[in-house]
Amino acid sequence: MRKGMLEYCIMLLLRRGPSYASDIIVRLKEAQLIVVEGTLYPLLTRLKNDGLLSYEWIESTQGPPRKYYRLTAAGEVVLGELETSWRELNESVARLAQNK
Repeated sequence: MRKGMLEYCIMLLLRRGPSYASDIIVRLKEAQLIVVEGTLYPLLTRLKNDGLLSYEWIESTQGPPRKYYRLTAAGEVVLGELETSWRELNESVARLAQNK
């Protein structure tokens, strides 16, 4: 379940705009989701191979070019589906919590 949630969270972050992998890690940590590079990079690669993300190399003022990831149109569609699933799951859990 966490794996699917991590994909969802990454795609939510990328909806805001292109991001460098290190920036994604920082933003996830700010949300108290601890993710290490060894987890993030394979996930980004898989999402890219699935056609949900793309990337572009952008020159950096501090060192080599950086790879910035962005959602593709297909990624936007899948993100919408994930949002619907999350909302339905959240409503189901809320109903269970009310039936104490």
